[in-house]
Amino acid sequence: MRYKKLIIYTDGGARNNPGPAGIGAVIYDSKKNKIAEISKFIGDATNNQAEYTAVVMAINKAKELGALELEFYLDSELVVKQLNREYRVKDKELAPLFVKIYNAVLGFNKVSFKHIPRERNKEADKLVNLAIDRAEK
Repeated sequence: MRYKKLIIYTDGGARNNPGPAGIGAVIYDSKKNKIAEISKFIGDATNNQAEYTAVVMAINKAKELGALELEFYLDSELVVKQLNREYRVKDKELAPLFVKIYNAVLGFNKVSFKHIPRERNKEADKLVNLAIDRAEK
């Protein structure tokens, strides 16, 4: 099934920053029906590296689902401002991830990145912690 527009909530986090890190993403169709979620341990990383990795993995999933438009919601203001090109990416570890996202979104008709408060991103955050908890057992 192809989806015109997907609404995607992503989050990434690292314990001890840097440290054991995980990513989470919840993907909805335009009617707010949940169609996919991602919860993955990514090894040692920083919070920002995890945030970027969550976006990369969500874009890949959106491509699999055949989406044309993506509307992202993240609780990392820094990452949103970088992805919207309001801030430059100065961190040499984040730059390749930024380029990967920049190239990955070229195939979509429209992609937006919006900042939301942490309280509105609880589901993605739960998936991050689940991934790290599973890896630490």
